[in-house]
Amino acid sequence: MDSPERGALMLVRLIATALIGWTAVELALEWLICEHNHVPMKAIPLATKSLPLAAGMVLLIKAKAVAQWIADKLDE
Repeated sequence: MDSPERGALMLVRLIATALIGWTAVELALEWLICEHNHVPMKAIPLATKSLPLAAGMVLLIKAKAVAQWIADKLDE
């Protein structure tokens, strides 16, 4: 694996991990707010706040392919 590909792979993994962490914090804060106000969590806001988690998981699964695509685009 060339140096640009390794850099692109590290970038993709960093972004995916940041998306997953951001979602975890967002959901934890939503849960704490709902517990504080004694209201149940609603499904629609929970689903919309979980979208970055899904994107992060897809990026982690397809990290090598996305990194290869980024490295190819940077070579052009």
